Order: sequence, then C-alpha cells, then structure tokens
Amino acid sequence: MVETTTLWRPTGPEELELVRAAGWRAWPPRLPDQPIFYPVMNEDYAVKIARDWNVPNSGVGYVTRFEVESDFLARYPVQQAGGQTILELWVPAEELAEFNTHIVGLIEVTHEFR
Repeated sequence: MVETTTLWRPTGPEELELVRAAGWRAWPPRLPDQPIFYPVMNEDYAVKIARDWNVPNSGVGYVTRFEVESDFLARYPVQQAGGQTILELWVPAEELAEFNTHIVGLIEVTHEFR
C-alpha cells in the first residue's frame, strides 16, 4: 500500500470547475501569472484563505482535500509562509502535470463559503 499525505487547497469557482471537468483527479495548469501551485498542509489554513480571500474576490470559496504519494512529495520542502501553522508546498507550474499523476483517489470539496 502506498503511503499518502493529505493536502488541502482553497479554490474559487473557476478552478473548481476545471477540477470537476478533470473527473476530480487533477489540478488545471497554472495561468501565465501563476508560476507556483501551492497546496496547503492543514485544513484551518485552507479555510482561512477560502473564506477570507476567495469569497470577497469571487463570491464563493471552496476547500478541497486530496491525497498525494508521500514519497513523491518529499521533493517539495514545506514552506512556512507566515505564522507557525501557515504551511504550504510550492510546486513549480511546469511540474504540476507530474504532481497530478501522484494524486491518490479523488479531490473532494470539504467546505463551501459564500
């Protein structure tokens, strides 16, 4: 059995629609002004971003949860992007397609804020 790590991703409606179109199995390519895909390491941080940033910008924010092979994630050091619990992985945009192949199971929505 493959060991996995749970990650969360706060997202808006446009990105979530692209995830849905991919059968809940992959994140869409980054836009030209988005050089990094950054899933977060804890649900509380994802909730804060979805609620406090996505809702004001697009009227709705979602928190997603998904599993990624732990051995694969070892190549991405955990980044502390603020306080002690503000933890992210920084996946270069050009590596996102490979990252997607290491997702185990489906990406699921765990919270919705309006």
